[in-house]
Amino acid sequence: MNKGYWCAFGAYATWGLFPIYWKWLRDVPALQLLGHRIGWSFLLLLAIVLATRQWGRFKAAALKPRVLIVYLAAAILLAINWLTYVWAVNAGFIVETSLGYFINPLLSVLLGLIILHERLRPWQWVAVGLAAMGVVYLTLVHGALPWIALTLAFSFGIYGLVKKMAPLNSLHGLTLETGLLFLPAAGYLAAAEMGGRGAFLHTGAMADVLMVGAGLVTTVPLLMFASAAQRIPLAMIGVMQYIAPTLQFLIGVWVYREPFLSSQLLGFGAVWLALLLFWVEGAFFGRAAWRSRSASAS
Repeated sequence: MNKGYWCAFGAYATWGLFPIYWKWLRDVPALQLLGHRIGWSFLLLLAIVLATRQWGRFKAAALKPRVLIVYLAAAILLAINWLTYVWAVNAGFIVETSLGYFINPLLSVLLGLIILHERLRPWQWVAVGLAAMGVVYLTLVHGALPWIALTLAFSFGIYGLVKKMAPLNSLHGLTLETGLLFLPAAGYLAAAEMGGRGAFLHTGAMADVLMVGAGLVTTVPLLMFASAAQRIPLAMIGVMQYIAPTLQFLIGVWVYREPFLSSQLLGFGAVWLALLLFWVEGAFFGRAAWRSRSASAS
């Protein structure tokens, strides 16, 4: 197994174990956790850019109006995703957060259809339809939309779409995104501290270490993922991405004993079946396309 597979596994396993990390910080308000995650991530990324002597290249590429607008949109979407996730984990909705990341790949396909005018093959339509049926079923059974899952899926799906059209590499892009959010995040944390609501340096040494460590646990898996994407096939990345929501789901049900009813199983089952169908169809189509190219070459 080459380095790319280990990097991909490390990235997705880290994301899958995130609920445990944020649960250790359950006493810190979600907005403050978001502020620390943004702030420490930016400082760490900036340090990497400076240490690798990429500052000149980064500044020349990033400080252009069009680039700033694109990454401001990406930054806002990322902040929405991070805030929703951290709040949901500590409010006891880990299972629903996993649903959001199970839905996300199929939603990304749908966004590609609507925004980029990509075409779906017939079985891909069936997969998207099954996932939609699962969400509708969960809505009807519980009397409300699974808004946490949909917020996570839409924010990350649109974020991926924006990043698809963004010009910077992963390190420079994330540095710019967190940099654009850094001053608002630092300002909010300063206001919370002056108002007597600040958690940093007031909730114990372990909590302080974990808040600073939020930057590390955010940037390391992203850099591992970027390394993996350069080394292994995209199809394998697509398969391995389900490690994260699967771990989140198992942690929610088995570790934190969140309720998972038979009615939920039917809705989740429709989404899982859609993902299985989507994966099998993609593998079959990819193999058929490879055979066609091989035949043409010969």
